[in-house]
Amino acid sequence: MIEISLDPQVNKTGDIWHICVEDLPRNNVLYGYRVDGSRDWHHGHRFDTRNILLDPYAKLVEGRRIFADANNKMSKFFATYDFDCLPFDWGENYKLPNIPEKDLVIYEMNVRAFTADESSGLDPEIRGSYLGVIEKIPHLLELGINAVELLPVFEFDEMEFQRRPNPRDHMINTWGYSTINFFAPMSRYASNGGGPLNASREFKEMVKALHNAGIEVILDVVYNHTNEADDENPYTTSFRGIDNKVYYMIDLNNNGQLLNFSGCGNTLNCNHPVVMELILDSLRHWVVEYHVDGFRFDLASVLCRGTDGSPLNAPPLIKAIAKDSILSRCKVIAEPWDCGGLYLVGKFPNWDRWAEWNGKYRDDVRRFIKGDTGMKGGFATRIAGSADLYRVNKRKPCHGINFVIAHDGFTLYDLVSYNFKHNDNNGEGGNDGSNDNFSWNCGFEGETADANVKALRLRQMKNFHVALMISQGTPMMLMGDEYGHTRYGNNNSYGHDNALNHFQWGQLKDKKNDLFRFFSEMIKFRQSHHVFTRESFIGKNEVTWHEDNWENCESKFLAFTLHEENGGDLYVAFNAHDYFVKAVIPSPPDSRRWFRVVDTNLESPDDFVPEGFPGIKKIYNMAPYSSIILQSKM
Repeated sequence: MIEISLDPQVNKTGDIWHICVEDLPRNNVLYGYRVDGSRDWHHGHRFDTRNILLDPYAKLVEGRRIFADANNKMSKFFATYDFDCLPFDWGENYKLPNIPEKDLVIYEMNVRAFTADESSGLDPEIRGSYLGVIEKIPHLLELGINAVELLPVFEFDEMEFQRRPNPRDHMINTWGYSTINFFAPMSRYASNGGGPLNASREFKEMVKALHNAGIEVILDVVYNHTNEADDENPYTTSFRGIDNKVYYMIDLNNNGQLLNFSGCGNTLNCNHPVVMELILDSLRHWVVEYHVDGFRFDLASVLCRGTDGSPLNAPPLIKAIAKDSILSRCKVIAEPWDCGGLYLVGKFPNWDRWAEWNGKYRDDVRRFIKGDTGMKGGFATRIAGSADLYRVNKRKPCHGINFVIAHDGFTLYDLVSYNFKHNDNNGEGGNDGSNDNFSWNCGFEGETADANVKALRLRQMKNFHVALMISQGTPMMLMGDEYGHTRYGNNNSYGHDNALNHFQWGQLKDKKNDLFRFFSEMIKFRQSHHVFTRESFIGKNEVTWHEDNWENCESKFLAFTLHEENGGDLYVAFNAHDYFVKAVIPSPPDSRRWFRVVDTNLESPDDFVPEGFPGIKKIYNMAPYSSIILQSKM
């Protein structure tokens, strides 16, 4: 190891420090920085020369090699490089999928959790790795999705909770919302402890394989905070020690304390010119070097705040991302809220380009399907594309990302099995996770329910999936919901590297002929009918609502017909009452008959009949908590 002091008279030009070191090896070198400066805490400075700091622009990061290796939980992180490695071969016939936003069906997933479980059947050396994802592409194709949204894959320290005694020191950060570096792929997602260079190559192999299968890759990116925590329990690895006052939002009126709009102790100063340039360089790097197709921005409302934390009407960073030439082909999706109360659903500054996670869709659909009163109008608005939120300027239905379930919150199975969160294992006294889940346990809390309750839960899961797949807008589902994954009521499972989060391939096999089949058929049905993926918002001639009493708060039945140009109309109805409803079926188009495609009350395979079941009469007796789809055919 050598340590070289830099002289500001020799090694600094403007704001740029620089040095040329002769005869350094071209690879297998670890490096870092010591940075000294003012010790004036009240003005926001946190310099400490005891720390060796990670280069914010490092493209590769070396740390512990094995995920959650308890023997190396205090591992340091260093920048590294390799200038001898050959360029990655993307292949002669390789091409980007370039799927229109309106046609996306997004699958939110965690790279490690997807194949880490023994039930994946993979070689232990590739379980939980980028290569593991490649092995399971056939499952994704069978399910029918065409985009994966990967939980954070930037380098993070999964052992950060175990660096000091605390109530969470039994936890492992398996979700990864705690970025150490914005350019380097998570090195412990390499196979067999292969390290950062292998991680980089294998990430590209994963992207290439997904693209060759027609699946786009969207990254969940965390530019609202870093791993460096708060001032009470700082974990200084990079930004804090290089220039705390530039990289983070500081309250200079309160002794230079860090502002916290992220809920994680610090808030990245995103609209400062230096930080803004860093974020743009990072995004471009993932597009140019790794060929990713888009980004979902965690707590994106933080990116709409000025350097003092105040909301901006036209945030420079958000505009720069929208207008950037390299990012122009990318999907850009905002999670349009933060932990400081800046809720921007339907109001996110977008330049007609940004899409948004539609949190109102999630809440309204949950409430209607579980049978809340007064929700019919809201439910109709959501499944029709949330025009109240997105019909402005040149925005389209696809700018609303519709979801019922995401990584945080209940899984789909838990949404219909628990009225209350059960987060006791998280070490936070049950105080973490949302209390407003709009869930319903179908009559019994937890796992040991009787057959009737279990049948109702299965029906409700199908109802939610039907609603998601027939809605205008871009649908997103969560990994594991296709077989009914449970976290046993834990709605904030970020710190559990076990079966609570890991995909259970054995359960998928057990249920392949009912829930998985229904999910897969429903996704493919959506993709084969353009009435669900319209370019513009639904007009009066494109839908008939079979409803003349919208104001009746007690009504929990909704039916409508979507009109195909070729006459292949689709009739859709939802009954969220706890009793049967005799639905009056409208006459089909001329020379056509109604065929039943979906009835969630029926057992598999009758719950979904791709070719349609004939003999539909004028009255259809719909079961409690069920949904149907009829298709008109010659």
